[in-house]
Amino acid sequence: MLVSYTTKELDLLARLMRAEAVGEGDLGMLMVGNVAVNRAIADCLTFKNIRTISDVVYQSPGGFAGVTSNLFFSSATTKEKELANRVLRGEYYYPATNALWFYAPSGNANCVGLWYEQRNSGRYKSHCFYEPYAGVCHQIH
Repeated sequence: MLVSYTTKELDLLARLMRAEAVGEGDLGMLMVGNVAVNRAIADCLTFKNIRTISDVVYQSPGGFAGVTSNLFFSSATTKEKELANRVLRGEYYYPATNALWFYAPSGNANCVGLWYEQRNSGRYKSHCFYEPYAGVCHQIH
């Protein structure tokens, strides 16, 4: 287990993953989960006082837009909780392996090279993922 969590936080992470990436399928949701777990692990940049899944999900400013989506407010399904449990146990998926950020550019636009001054690590469907440079966040590199 990478991060300690409660049953409530498992549901919270599953709901966030759904709200941010249900259209990207299971793999897209797993990658969003990777970013959330990385934020809880990282002791760097804007994540120095972020240690729990609840801290990650509700971080403000700098949190996730999905927490305002209608998809976030209903209970997570068994399948969604299974996906969240997988990333909490340490499963990682490229390009989100070391990512702390992601966004979906408009239309078919390309990913920008830098986001929050961190480099693009790749794209999966409509999401662009960004990771800190090596040496910036030792906990996730």
